[in-house]
Amino acid sequence: MSNTLPSIGIIGAGQIGSAFAHALARHDIPAVLSNSRGPQSLQALVQAIGPSVRAGTREEAAAQQMVLVAVNWSKLPAALAGLPDFDGRIVIDANNPIEAPLFKPVELQGRSSSEVFASLVPGARVVKAFNHLKPALVAGDPAQRGGQRVLFLAGDDTAAKQAVGTLVQALGFAGIDLGSLAGGGRLSQFPGGPLAAQELVRFA
Repeated sequence: MSNTLPSIGIIGAGQIGSAFAHALARHDIPAVLSNSRGPQSLQALVQAIGPSVRAGTREEAAAQQMVLVAVNWSKLPAALAGLPDFDGRIVIDANNPIEAPLFKPVELQGRSSSEVFASLVPGARVVKAFNHLKPALVAGDPAQRGGQRVLFLAGDDTAAKQAVGTLVQALGFAGIDLGSLAGGGRLSQFPGGPLAAQELVRFA
């Protein structure tokens, strides 16, 4: 199955990035995991995740065909600064405009968080995904109660959403397209989105 999927990079090895890596490893899907401290700091983590995930630099992760970014909101500009133009590659926005320890919502001047994020990744086809569930639910078995746990997608590029939807399906989740980055992304954005933190299961 993984042979039909794009190469995958992960920028951010916190709870969401690690959970996504665990989900990939459960299906032996290769990925490059990175953080701000360098590959050596991730050796124990990638060994615990599984052999399909390796530690790499931020630049290596960003060079993959599909890149998931999951970084504390205040650190996003630094995490993405200086990277080459993404030149039409898909970047998954798994970020939320809030962070510990205060958990105070960030003022976005009326924009959705994904619209702000898109301005930091020039040339990228941005898809909002993997942000609305608790990390343990992303990493865990999506087969639930006789159905499939739901993951939401939002974006302005139909082909990019289809590609992320294929990955979501490969991981065993049921993908639901919420529409545009501005409108649909706002629905699953945490805090404030009505679908944020909602665990839904689709039954056949």
